[in-house]
Amino acid sequence: MDKWKKLQREKKTLAEQVSELKARCETLTKANESLAQNAKELVAANKDLKQEKADLQSKLKKSRAELDALIRRLFGRTSERFEDPDQLKFEFANQAQVDDARDGIEQAIEENKGTGSGKKPPKRRNQKERFPDGLERKEVVVDLSEEEKEGLVRIGEDIVESAHYTRAKVSIIRTIYPKYARPGQPNSGVFQAERPATLLQGDRYNISFAAAIIANRLSYHLPIYRQEDMFSECGLYLSRSTLLNIQEAAERVLRPFAEWLADLVRTDTVIGSDDTSIRLLLPKELPDVDEADPKSGRVREVLAAAIANNRKSILAKMWAYRGVNLPINVFDFTVSRHRDGPDLFLVDSGYEGTLLGDCYGANTGIYIRSNGKIIHAACGAHARRKVEAALDNHPVHAKYLLRLIREIYDVEDEARRMSPSDRLKLRKRKSVPLWKTLRNYLDTEMTDILKDDKITEARSYILNQWDHLTKYLDDGEVPVDNNQCEQLMKQIALGRKNWLFVGSIGSGYRTATLMTIVSSAIRNDLDVAAYLEDVLGQLLSGSTDYESLRPDVWAKSHPESIRAHRQQEREAANTRRDRERLRRRIARTEYRIES
Repeated sequence: MDKWKKLQREKKTLAEQVSELKARCETLTKANESLAQNAKELVAANKDLKQEKADLQSKLKKSRAELDALIRRLFGRTSERFEDPDQLKFEFANQAQVDDARDGIEQAIEENKGTGSGKKPPKRRNQKERFPDGLERKEVVVDLSEEEKEGLVRIGEDIVESAHYTRAKVSIIRTIYPKYARPGQPNSGVFQAERPATLLQGDRYNISFAAAIIANRLSYHLPIYRQEDMFSECGLYLSRSTLLNIQEAAERVLRPFAEWLADLVRTDTVIGSDDTSIRLLLPKELPDVDEADPKSGRVREVLAAAIANNRKSILAKMWAYRGVNLPINVFDFTVSRHRDGPDLFLVDSGYEGTLLGDCYGANTGIYIRSNGKIIHAACGAHARRKVEAALDNHPVHAKYLLRLIREIYDVEDEARRMSPSDRLKLRKRKSVPLWKTLRNYLDTEMTDILKDDKITEARSYILNQWDHLTKYLDDGEVPVDNNQCEQLMKQIALGRKNWLFVGSIGSGYRTATLMTIVSSAIRNDLDVAAYLEDVLGQLLSGSTDYESLRPDVWAKSHPESIRAHRQQEREAANTRRDRERLRRRIARTEYRIES
């Protein structure tokens, strides 16, 4: 009996142990499930962290690239010419070989020009050259005293010419108009010579002041408040309001001529276009919509939206339109970078030709909006800049593409002095194969790039804009890029840095009118103030012979107002560019022969 009870107790103990083990098993199972769930969560969290890390690294990489681009833009070299560190260089053993090579290159340049003149490029001015004969000369004799000269015989002299600068002076012209009457006929009236038309009532400040104010502000970038001080140094104080009134009066006289220049540019077969921002202060009241002004509706719409957002100013736009064949620059003011800019200037005026500019929607879509009358050609420099930005990201691809683009530009340097027909033939022979090589490389060789790489952005840009970028290959008058028009933006940017903003819509329109005259004069290397003074004088006298007032035409009859040093500098720069292009061409030829 005792044995049975003992077995029962052991059975009960075993049952309790089994239950306890089952409970532990269930606990371990739950713990295992919990651990498995935690492991899954950790794996997912780890995956998320890796993705977040990759995203952050990508953003950091992009931010660093943008920072590097900004630093290069602010402090780097401004030249866009690509100097490949891997490019083979000439190494001459001695100076004789250097001189021999230079003579050969200069001879090749002359042959390439097709002139056969053998003339050397103009030398730069040096200290030993004489000052121009037209400058006034005053003689000052520095001699020995009479006592020191006693017993001496004069055998010659040394002449030292020193340039002396006199600050601007203001003089007053007193114009006298005699009055006459008939003796004994008191009712016959008073007879007097007819007074010519003047810029301001009473002719208190004549056109010379207007020409100086406009040239100082838009050519030398001096804001009105600085001119206030400048004129006071001449002994005459002119308030800012007076200076602005003189400028406004001159703009009213010049406006028809500027509009004529705009119509003239629209006769060119190729027009370059670009724009830049200019701050516009908002008016207290919205302007009315003028049915005669197609811009007024857009102006009211933009200004109303800005005022509703409690803004005090907006970034308006100043557009430049550069004739490629006609040496005229035209500026236009709009309140936004809307397609109304090129549409109003080109499409609505019935222009037919090629618009050269960046790939902004207002340009790329102009073919459709003009019913096929206007063709858009893209700027090759934009594509090159995107490739250059990827040098640090993908140097192998970027360097190869930049070498091809440089060869494309070398062809353009070679064709610069050619006629459009000869230039087109040269492009067909040399540039078309280079573009085919570039396209083949983009399509077949760039398979190792990632979506967020800078080189991917450059590749996509070139492929997406391919037809626009290669449009110049079908027309010898179309340049490969729009750089010369883009450089016009400096004329606005330098002034904007000084006068900061335009105070009204009307001021924006006036600035565009005056910039058209000033920029066109600068393009033709003219003394801006002298040109403005003569044009204002002829327009005030009633002349409508705008053709003779064109800057390029006016320059032929006023050679004394041409800045010859600018032409010499440009010719010297072209010669250096020709020499460098020939050096690279010879280096490439020798490299291919050796290979």
